[in-house]
Amino acid sequence: MATFKQIRGTTVQNNAGDYTGAVEGQLWYNSTAGSFQFRSVTTAGAWATGGTLNTGRNSAAGAGIQTAGMIAGGSEAPEITNTELYNGSAWTEVNDLNTARRIFASAGSDNTAALFFGGIPTTGVTESWNGTSWTEVNDLNTSRFGLAGGGTQTSALAFAGQGDPPTLYANTESWNGTSWTEVNDLNTARRYLAGAGITTAALAFGGGTPTVTAVTESWNGTSWTEVNDLTSARNNLGGAGNQTAALAFGGLMPSTPTSYVGRTEEWNGTSWTETTDNPVAKSSFGSFGTQAAAVAAGGSPTPVNATTEEWTGAGAPVTETITTS
Repeated sequence: MATFKQIRGTTVQNNAGDYTGAVEGQLWYNSTAGSFQFRSVTTAGAWATGGTLNTGRNSAAGAGIQTAGMIAGGSEAPEITNTELYNGSAWTEVNDLNTARRIFASAGSDNTAALFFGGIPTTGVTESWNGTSWTEVNDLNTSRFGLAGGGTQTSALAFAGQGDPPTLYANTESWNGTSWTEVNDLNTARRYLAGAGITTAALAFGGGTPTVTAVTESWNGTSWTEVNDLTSARNNLGGAGNQTAALAFGGLMPSTPTSYVGRTEEWNGTSWTETTDNPVAKSSFGSFGTQAAAVAAGGSPTPVNATTEEWTGAGAPVTETITTS
């Protein structure tokens, strides 16, 4: 029988314990444990079916994380106020928004404390969620829809969007828990974009200028800087994560008004890389979560889409022990 060295041209390395310097797929002998070990290969990220919404809709806003998320509002005219909470497997109806609307933005670290703002009918209305009910608070300075947001209930960021009559905005506003303050504008005015991050470190990507764009901008708490574009231009897409580890998914491609895609891209702080696509191609859905665990709920092309898809990011390589039986 051929030895490992004859097959691979090298001997198995001997190491007393876990070999922290091992690369994916590398084999070594753990002399302390008396067993052969290897570093597993990273698994690819994947989409899976999640719980079904109680009220199907598109153009809703979402906030939170995969195991404690929420969406509110949405649908074609007439707009709705319905709010639902997600626990990672099922949706629960809770108290409604005070103002029915769609195509708006949100901020929130989980489903117990969130902020939703803007929307159609064109408004600057801002509502705060305390885990039980909504309270109307101070409005945005600039009423708009198709904007994006980031941050938390007490420290949020709102950027871009469209006004009525049609005006594309680059406006950025910062929320301090009480009121909105105008800060430095985006470099590219647009609508129907996605965002990720917090008030001092955010990311804005995609959207329409009105031409569909792949432009990505990074916010440092003071100003926006254009960075590397998405690999695919699109609008009405979803976003999750933060400034250094974001996820862009779904949306409409520029070829035709009905080119729905499930395209998924990961941002590493420098550039975007396409990864496993969502098998359900759609746009205008409620999105939330992190780069490693995101959610896409509802959406178009059907006006009452109730599907939910959950993203699980690539698994990190781990040390495994070779056993015999």
